[in-house]
Amino acid sequence: MPVYQPPLLTIDPKETRRYAGLMRAKTFDEALITEACQEARLLAKPRGSYAVYDYDCLTQTVLAQPTFKIAGQKIGQHLAGCDKVIILAATIGEDIEQAVTQHFQEGQYAESVLLDAAATTAVEQIGDGMEHMLAPKAAAAGYQMRWRFSPGYGDWPLEQQPELIRLSEAAKIGVSLSSSLMLVPRKSITAIIGLYRTTVDNAGAKHSTGGCTTCPNHDCPARKDT
Repeated sequence: MPVYQPPLLTIDPKETRRYAGLMRAKTFDEALITEACQEARLLAKPRGSYAVYDYDCLTQTVLAQPTFKIAGQKIGQHLAGCDKVIILAATIGEDIEQAVTQHFQEGQYAESVLLDAAATTAVEQIGDGMEHMLAPKAAAAGYQMRWRFSPGYGDWPLEQQPELIRLSEAAKIGVSLSSSLMLVPRKSITAIIGLYRTTVDNAGAKHSTGGCTTCPNHDCPARKDT
């Protein structure tokens, strides 16, 4: 099981602003966002794990041992035409969570919210980095990649999260699940990436085009423009 341990050189302040729900707050002090990104960068311990499996798109089944049947129409459409999948997990560790809590307990509410948003940005950047690292490996094997799709997107139920923990071997990077199916550490992600042959015509596959487009919460302050 490959382990991904990238450097985290920067954290995107614009994305941090978005996750903090501040996209319309034009006069908010940018220095506070910059400081939160720097604090998050210093506290983050980025790690990722992933594994590649054969996939039966007709039955939505990951051909692992034991097999895993994926529930949900939207994820099935997204993976249409794929015959392999990558299942991954990523985290930035627990230190940031502790700092977010400490800021809040000390009455530094803005700092707490911004650090939490910067941490979310950071773990998403790790996920992006894993995709960028995996793309040329997939291309060398004759595959193209669909963007990553996580439990909770669309109609893919969170109840299937334990299978992604198992198949990504997330325990090896310290990621587990709470009794309520929340990832621990909280700033972690799991996801699936579909792989399809570049020689196959996928023009008719009904796969989605972006993360926020699969979410029904159109009033979310962190929603990207689509």
